Amino acid sequence: MKNIILIGMMGSGKTTVGGLLSQRLGKQLVDVDNLIEAREGMTVAEIFESQGEGYFRSMEAGMAQALSLREDLIIACGGGLPLQEGPMAALKQSGWVIYLDRDAGDIFDKEDLSDRPLAQEGREAFVARAGERRPIYEKWADATIHDFTSPISTAARVKEAVETLNSWEQGESKEEPK
Repeated sequence: MKNIILIGMMGSGKTTVGGLLSQRLGKQLVDVDNLIEAREGMTVAEIFESQGEGYFRSMEAGMAQALSLREDLIIACGGGLPLQEGPMAALKQSGWVIYLDRDAGDIFDKEDLSDRPLAQEGREAFVARAGERRPIYEKWADATIHDFTSPISTAARVKEAVETLNSWEQGESKEEPK
């Protein structure tokens, strides 16, 4: 079965929604950042500080390439992974890419981003970064989710989008995905 690949800004709910989908669909959730932290024995912030962003991005690319060879996973990508063409293209070939398009100002105001290295420049910079990334996220997305009333409702929208995409791919539905 195809993977479900969740993309979006840090704090958009990829890991939380992925966990709910994992329970509901019986698929394993794999969080790319968590895999890197486990492998390196450091948090993402510590990796950025000690090894630099380039090292982290290289680790991220390798993890994405490896995960793209597996099936039936829910993959929560780090917010910057879609900026890497090769690894993201490999992931997209392995499944459906779902963009969690949560308002960046809402994320900054409501989520604890204190341990996120690229969220330390303030609200305005965070919102600007989200604006720069939006076209890249949209480019990769097979479907975009805008419902963030609760993690459960977001997970339900993702599940519906994947069902629509699967039906569309199999020629069972005339409804256009997205």
